Order: sequence, then C-alpha cells, then structure tokens
Amino acid sequence: MIQRIQTLCLLIAAASFAALFFIPMALSDTVTTQFLADQVYDVTDHPVLLVLAGGGAAIALLAIFLFKNRPLQLKLGYIVIILAILLPVASFLLFMNESASLDASAEVMDQAGLYLPGVAILFGILANYFIRKDERLVRSMDRLR
Repeated sequence: MIQRIQTLCLLIAAASFAALFFIPMALSDTVTTQFLADQVYDVTDHPVLLVLAGGGAAIALLAIFLFKNRPLQLKLGYIVIILAILLPVASFLLFMNESASLDASAEVMDQAGLYLPGVAILFGILANYFIRKDERLVRSMDRLR
C-alpha cells in the first residue's frame, strides 16, 4: 500500500513536464518575434524554459525512486511544485518581454501546453500529501513496536 499512490502522482507530474516538449504553449497565425518565428511557442524556444521543464521531469522521476527516503522524497516533491510554478511565470515574462516587438495584428492562441504546469502542480501537491500520510503511518507503526 505504501508508495503506490504517490508514485502515480509523481509519474503524472513527470509526464506533464515531459509532454511540454511535444505540446506547444501557444500558436500564432503570423511569423513574428524570436519565440514565434516558427509560429509555435514551446519550451524549446528559450533555455530557461528548457531547463525548468527538463529539470521538473527529471526531479519528479528521481523522487519516485527515492521511496526509502521519504523526507528527501518530500523535499523533491516541493522542488517539483516550485518548478511547475516557475515555468508558466517564466514563460509569461519571457513572452511579454518579446511582445513589445509583436505585430499588433498577430493573433496568439493558447494551447494545451499552457495548462500542463497546472497539472504538475496539482499532482505534485497530491504526491506530497500521500508521502506525508505514509510518513505518519510509518511513525505510528514505530511507536507501536
């Protein structure tokens, strides 16, 4: 019973970070600035976004295999949540910084990749909840011995 639920949550969080490499965050109808030169805005457009998405996926996968060290797994879960929060903030700030040179007639449509960090936040929080629950269970069993 221990580790089953949080492993699934961390796996879904890692998958949502990894899906950002394949699913765009926004599309444009015209070729414009650096980010929309190919009419697609995704994590491969800037090294900061690339590091945040790759790091989030790697840390979430690493946390799955550290099931014997629950306090460290919990800390890594918090790092996953922080990276999932920083990713849309960084992408928004980078896009707004470039939007000064954006053509006024260009229409930017958001895509599913924009919402994937929210999925990672949700499942990171759920994973941490179940990790803490397992830690309480183990401590209560230790008290009974």
